[in-house]
Amino acid sequence: MINLEIPKKAKALVNQAHQAAAEVFRPNSRKYDRAEHAYPSELDMLASLLDGLNSSGEGGAGASGVRAGDDDKDKGNRNGGNLSTVLGAIEMCWGDVALLLSMPRQGLGNAAIASVADDEQLERFKGKWAAMAITEPSFGSDSAAVSATAELDGDEYVLNGEKIFVTAGERADCVVVWATLDKSKGRAAIKSFVVEKGTPGFEVVRLEHKLGIRASDTAVLRFENCRVPKENLLGSPEIDTKTGFAGVMQTFDNTRPMVAAMAVGVARAALEETRRVLEEAGVDIDYDKPANTQSAAAATFLQLEADYEAAYLLTLESAWMADNRKPNSLQASMAKAKAGRSGVDITLRCVELAGVYGYTEESLLEKWSRDAKILDIFEGTQQIQQLIIARRLLGKSSAELK
Repeated sequence: MINLEIPKKAKALVNQAHQAAAEVFRPNSRKYDRAEHAYPSELDMLASLLDGLNSSGEGGAGASGVRAGDDDKDKGNRNGGNLSTVLGAIEMCWGDVALLLSMPRQGLGNAAIASVADDEQLERFKGKWAAMAITEPSFGSDSAAVSATAELDGDEYVLNGEKIFVTAGERADCVVVWATLDKSKGRAAIKSFVVEKGTPGFEVVRLEHKLGIRASDTAVLRFENCRVPKENLLGSPEIDTKTGFAGVMQTFDNTRPMVAAMAVGVARAALEETRRVLEEAGVDIDYDKPANTQSAAAATFLQLEADYEAAYLLTLESAWMADNRKPNSLQASMAKAKAGRSGVDITLRCVELAGVYGYTEESLLEKWSRDAKILDIFEGTQQIQQLIIARRLLGKSSAELK
């Protein structure tokens, strides 16, 4: 059974993460929001911190979550790397989302490697900073529409295609690229490949200018006859129409709780700052009185806080399930959907509650409202999460419910 208290063994790591957020992330948050695309050099000394948030020492969500081929030796309740990573991410994003996304060796591609790589690949890519490249100019949330191709030629795969909105696409050591082995066989032929920087045919085309998370680099990548060793294919090279795409999608079951945690951290930061502003303005928030008997500002704040608590608990549940080898696809999507939407709603309402102070650069409230929006979009939009949830609850396939 899930325990809603922070596990004792995670408390020290959570405290470390909060200290890093308070002493490094917060003080530099505005600086790198203004200096878009500049690498935050202050992060170098923190590069090993998030490695410790995962019990496997690999860093990145999913490193000790459910993996293909895992057995169920440990029947007991346990709080492992996923829960620790989620709790750490909440604290770090209380400081700054973009700076967390800029942390070396903590890319979303690391989650893909940790989720589906074999033991040899785990060892070979250990310590690498891996970005993840899925989205293409022709599609957004429909991951099954991947059109980048990978053709086996001797001992190498030849990759061709273009990827957009790749977080850490320029800074990472390697990129996990989704490509299809055979377009005629649909989603079952989609596989993921680790492509290391410097590989001929791999080009960073440009960096995007963005609404939020401006300290994080978001790149457009192009692959033209890019040859990668066949050993860099993650998972099985066989095209199985029943389980082929499921192995690739496994990644999301581990990364979506991580993104949900980011939204929870931003929401908490906004709520804490707004509470301070309201208290200074003489607004009394009383938990012993019904919301409808209090001021409009207090009632709104209580509603936002309730939304935050729901998102927080759903996020912990989805991460805990991954640690305990329980299928968590439904819960991961529920956490991502709730936290993503709540993060946007909470930060925007906090800007309103704080008035002029919330809308200017005098505080970080306006920045948090900009940063929060991407957390409702990447790793599957709000609409996609609701579709996945509906399919799971109704027992419908993707062909039956579109």
